[in-house]
Amino acid sequence: MSGNRIIHRTADGVRIPGTWRHVFICNGGQYFLTDLFVYADGLVDCWGLVTFEEFEEKLRTGWVATTLPEGGEASAHELADWTFGEPESWLTPEELAAEVRDTIEELNGRPDSTGRCLAAVDAFLADRTEENRAVARAAYLAIPETQRHFALGDMDAKDWPLRVLVAGPGGRVFVESGEVITKEGYDEAVAYFEDRARRRAERAQALPADGPVRSYAPAVQLGHWFPARAAGRSRQARPAPRLPRPDHGRGRGPPVRRARLLGAVGRRARRPSGDLGCGERRRRTHARGRGGPSRGLGGCPNRRHDEPAARQVRPAPRAGRDPAGDGRRHGDLRRHGLGVLG
Repeated sequence: MSGNRIIHRTADGVRIPGTWRHVFICNGGQYFLTDLFVYADGLVDCWGLVTFEEFEEKLRTGWVATTLPEGGEASAHELADWTFGEPESWLTPEELAAEVRDTIEELNGRPDSTGRCLAAVDAFLADRTEENRAVARAAYLAIPETQRHFALGDMDAKDWPLRVLVAGPGGRVFVESGEVITKEGYDEAVAYFEDRARRRAERAQALPADGPVRSYAPAVQLGHWFPARAAGRSRQARPAPRLPRPDHGRGRGPPVRRARLLGAVGRRARRPSGDLGCGERRRRTHARGRGGPSRGLGGCPNRRHDEPAARQVRPAPRAGRDPAGDGRRHGDLRRHGLGVLG
């Protein structure tokens, strides 16, 4: 029974599924707890890949041990060492071989011994002859004894109804007591299987509450998504950042030109320590009741809306030049931080 213990190996580029279980391997008189790997192509790895027939031979020789001696030395690699004390094994070589055979059938999607037994039981219930009962009995006995309790998937009744059904009225169940089957006990077993068949048919017709067991279509895969643009529409240029408007003490003032703002920044960096900043001059002017014209960040009077357009300004030239030709001292230009063009 593989359960969720799924493994695989690759042979000639083909992926072969498999599973694993614990076994003891006897090597040099010491018993090693290790993993037994079983693959769908019938190969078994017990410290080396072998066929199923070779695996049965290793069971007979005791390489794969099912009998553990009293006082035997055991080891789990890199985990622990211990000595057997009153060991009890649940498997015989034949039962372990039968379980491995069922595992190979399960890995290939074929009915195992339990599936073949239940199919024979259904055939007997459909046609209750002694020949069909004998076939069902043989199929039941082919199930490994360690797996018979799980044949019906009922942990309350276990396999008792199955034992009674294949034994028949007056027969004996396959237990040590050898209890004889009565007519009432046999009728109860038949009623159990009839009710089991009815419940199985109802489950097959019932619709799951959260949708079908299998999807009708594969999952939808969404790729990268981009907002669609109209055909022929070019990408718009990103607008230039807007400069802040200064507060002149009378709410929002007129806009300030970029060159004037840059000139104010440069003059602030070159202003002597005793000079007043633009913000301080504005606050003093406002405290005097607006006694003078308001000045912008450039240190010059702001233009009113009825005045002509502002003159173009640029940073002050270096010393030794007189670009305006009006005889102004270069020190004045450097102090103001701006050159004036006519």
